[in-house]
Amino acid sequence: MKPVRTVRHDDLAIGPEAPLMVLAGLCIVEDMETTLRHARSLKEQAAELAVTLVFKSSFDKANRSSIKSFRGPGMEAALEIFTAVREETGLRIVTDVHETAQVARVAEVADILQIPAFLCRQTDLLVAAAETGKIVNVKKGQFLAPWDMKNVVTKIEETGSDKVVLTERGSCFGYNTLVNDFKGLPYMRHELGVPVIFDATHSVQVPGGRGTSTGGDRTMIPYLAKAAVAVGIDGLFFEVHENPAVAKSDADNALPLESFGPLMKKLLAVRAAAQD
Repeated sequence: MKPVRTVRHDDLAIGPEAPLMVLAGLCIVEDMETTLRHARSLKEQAAELAVTLVFKSSFDKANRSSIKSFRGPGMEAALEIFTAVREETGLRIVTDVHETAQVARVAEVADILQIPAFLCRQTDLLVAAAETGKIVNVKKGQFLAPWDMKNVVTKIEETGSDKVVLTERGSCFGYNTLVNDFKGLPYMRHELGVPVIFDATHSVQVPGGRGTSTGGDRTMIPYLAKAAVAVGIDGLFFEVHENPAVAKSDADNALPLESFGPLMKKLLAVRAAAQD
């Protein structure tokens, strides 16, 4: 077993020597005011919590079920919105990159570069992200075992970067179903030696469950999140929305915005109890 490293960049840190990191925000950037409103609320709700809050949102959902689905405002428009979020709230930013051509530009604004689950084995994308010197959060593919992520970690480390974090977001179980193997969390932490984040909202997805869109069951979010913090993790990931019914992406598995703070208080209590 390897000691779990604490990954650092500037004043951001995630790992056993740092507070719990929480990546939270809209699934997809909808517009300037909606994004700022969510960022303000998250910051306010997290103000008295012993966590490091990082605002997350995607500028492009490149793998939507339907070609007619809203994909986002595009990279440049979203980067302007992320810059506004940083300037007004002081929150750091995490967002996805999908192609190597996007990496350098996004790294000018984002503090953490996220590799989507379906792209987690894309060598050129991993290397380009690592070469920016930013923290790279790689979502474990739904199709991979926890131990398969060793090769992903090695690709990043062999570029000379040790700033890699892995996120668990569920594994394929038959058709249109995801499950979580909670043994994978300590495996990736202690066998690969890297911090691990648990994505509590994508884990309750029903992929393709609505035919032309993904379904989900947000009522399961608190249960899975409690289990993850009890097992032991370094961070949590939530997609939130003030009115999930009208969210432009992942509506069924978005955590209601007003539930974020109350749920985090419970999760921190579970974490404290599990660590005693």
